[in-house]
Amino acid sequence: MAVHDPIPRPGRGPGSGPQVPQIRLTHADRDAAAEHLRQAFSEGRLDEEEFDERIDAALKAKFPADLEPLLQDVVPVHPRQQAAQVPGAAQAPALQEGQPTGTERLWGAAAHVSGYFLLPLGPLLVLLLQGDTSPFVRRHAMEALNYQLTTVIGWIVGFGLFFLVLPAIAAVLMLLGWMFLPAVAGLVTLLGNGWKYPLTWRPVKER
Repeated sequence: MAVHDPIPRPGRGPGSGPQVPQIRLTHADRDAAAEHLRQAFSEGRLDEEEFDERIDAALKAKFPADLEPLLQDVVPVHPRQQAAQVPGAAQAPALQEGQPTGTERLWGAAAHVSGYFLLPLGPLLVLLLQGDTSPFVRRHAMEALNYQLTTVIGWIVGFGLFFLVLPAIAAVLMLLGWMFLPAVAGLVTLLGNGWKYPLTWRPVKER
């Protein structure tokens, strides 16, 4: 039995000729849509149930057409749609990410300072719990996770090779940085700003 799909898909349409296929959405496109929905919710345009339904659908969207019914009645512009690979084809402007909410700032700060107690496990838990609901929290959780992984690996190598002096000195410097940098990162995050740790290996990236 055929199942009706209420959302128009690229390349479909009764009575229409061949359509140019649309490029699939990126994480940035979905994040931009989520930020607009969050802004609309904060302004009272959506109730809590509508917001939950729409943001879940936005984070699972694959094509621009999937986002259009979610945004067309709450924002004046749509997330960017990449045109076909035609020279000179115009593209819709990308949406800017809105200001993080107080809850998002708290979760972002928690990702940084939790490393004091749980090392990489702290930001990893924040990433798993809140990473799919907020681009702001996800960025900070990944950055904190990468820093904690870099620090732990540096300690293991540095103190394991303490007899070579230089690795031991590097491990001590990393320890001193670890004592202060996550706290500074937490404060910066509470202010709603971005943060990048210096000299950090970043194996955890956007999917």
